[in-house]
Amino acid sequence: MCCGDGLNLQAQMERKRKRRKESNRDSARRSRMRKQQHLDELSSQVDQLRNQKQQLSMAMSLTTQNLVAVQAQNSVMQTQKTELESRLCALAEILMSMSSSTNTSATTVQATSSACDVFGGSSWSQPIDLLYPHQCF
Repeated sequence: MCCGDGLNLQAQMERKRKRRKESNRDSARRSRMRKQQHLDELSSQVDQLRNQKQQLSMAMSLTTQNLVAVQAQNSVMQTQKTELESRLCALAEILMSMSSSTNTSATTVQATSSACDVFGGSSWSQPIDLLYPHQCF
């Protein structure tokens, strides 16, 4: 009986060892599958981020082009504004000269929408005092 019990115990240990090996194989297989799934998800995320980067890059390029265009337009408008201010100043000096030659005292010309509203708004709300030509822009 002693030997029979020993063989029985040995066979039982062998079955446990085989079950443990099989369990370890299954665990390793599941681990590899999880790892592959994780890699697939990361790869998909990389593709998505690359697409997003390309879209953002294109949007940034367009925005930069628009910025350059707006800056150029702004520069042109600033130059036009300066020219119009210069013309307005010259006109004010002509009016002052005309009023001083006719001996009119303390003439003030109010900027009106028909005469001086060169920028299309009511930005010229201050009167132009023709006695003080240094008020020119």
